[in-house]
Amino acid sequence: MSKQEKVNFTTPSGFPEFLPTEKRLEVHLLDTIRRVYESYGFTPIETPAVERLEVLQAKGNQGDNIIYGISPILPPNRQEEKDKAEKGSETGAEARALKFDQTVPLAAYIARHLNDLTFPFARYQMDLVFRGERAKDGRFRSFRQCDIDVVGRRELSLLYDAQMPAIITEIFEAINIGDFLIRINNRKILTGFFQSVGVEASKIKACIGIIDNLEKIGEAKVKQELDKEGIPTEGIDKIIEFIKIKGSVTEMLDKLKHLSDSIPEAEQFKLGVTELETVINGVRNLGVAETRYCIDLSIARGLDYYTGTVYETTLIGHEALGSICSGGRYEELVGVFLGEKMPGVGISIGLTRLISRLLKAGILSPLPATPAQVMVVNMQDDLMPVYLDVSQKLRKAGLNVITSFDQQKLGKQFQLAEKQGIQFCVIIGSEEAQQQKAALKNLKTREQVDVKIDDLGSEILKQL
Repeated sequence: MSKQEKVNFTTPSGFPEFLPTEKRLEVHLLDTIRRVYESYGFTPIETPAVERLEVLQAKGNQGDNIIYGISPILPPNRQEEKDKAEKGSETGAEARALKFDQTVPLAAYIARHLNDLTFPFARYQMDLVFRGERAKDGRFRSFRQCDIDVVGRRELSLLYDAQMPAIITEIFEAINIGDFLIRINNRKILTGFFQSVGVEASKIKACIGIIDNLEKIGEAKVKQELDKEGIPTEGIDKIIEFIKIKGSVTEMLDKLKHLSDSIPEAEQFKLGVTELETVINGVRNLGVAETRYCIDLSIARGLDYYTGTVYETTLIGHEALGSICSGGRYEELVGVFLGEKMPGVGISIGLTRLISRLLKAGILSPLPATPAQVMVVNMQDDLMPVYLDVSQKLRKAGLNVITSFDQQKLGKQFQLAEKQGIQFCVIIGSEEAQQQKAALKNLKTREQVDVKIDDLGSEILKQL
């Protein structure tokens, strides 16, 4: 590359890059989410960003996601190696790609470490995932997902399903983003109802996918799509009427039980209602306020692998943001590599997308650019040993401290501290150093007090 050529150093489309104020917010949210996950006994794991392509595509796991493939880029003088690598990738034996979610890699992780894990296995992951979808506002090609899943061998208690709304509630209450609603359903209820109105078994999954798009495309479009699937008008009307049933959690359970008695051959429907009631009772016993969740029969989760409980969480007053946390129960997905039944249940928070949406809506604000709470200003270079000593004492007191190494006008150092969101400045000149005192300026209140150096830490903590 010649010196005249300019390099385009902008980020590739769809690959976000946070400023320090935004990154600190992300770290804060990650810490909050991690704390809640671990309080329920979930353990952290991290899977490679790159998996074998055959793993990501096993038995249709790819779904509609566009996968980013990985291929080596070698210099011209190593062309022979490149040719060999490309030849190897053509066979599929070494074809690799970036993971597009956390669940498929979890299945591979369990298969790789089966004998080293204890079941039910409860894990959380906060990794980056990659999807080759069209980049647009709030939609990225690389984003961080915060997932939890519990996986069992052969059986898994429905009380794990009940824990998910409790966990979601604790996280979003701690983040303090306002009122939210966790909408809960069971795929067996939908499957059983579709069967009762005569929908062919081969078309049920497609119909569930159509229902899942109700909020995006509207009722009229849903009817059109169901009609294209060959569902008779009478059946379509019954489906729309069913998914629009509303009421309190108790009322919804009563309506579903009553309906199950009137539906012929409703084994699947009844099983779904029984499972849903078990989950709801568990949610109640975990102390989740009923204002935080509801039963919503229009919630389907379009992904094929969900088989039971499903969840979607929306922010009240900001429903246009879409689901801010979703998930559900699956039976076959994790056992796909082992050939055994390994049921699981999990939820996912697309944190990068969520931060982008909440910042834009003004629901969250960026944090200060630095975690420092205190700046020890530089009045004169010969007092630097004092400044360094005071800085260390404040750090040992539990404070985050920046020491100003460059001597500048005091006003300029105050401006620098304020720009970074630092609340306190410690001012020590020759006279203060001799008296073992300091002037402590609170940049928020504009108040300044004289404090003994040994008392600085406790005084700052008191004002904080």
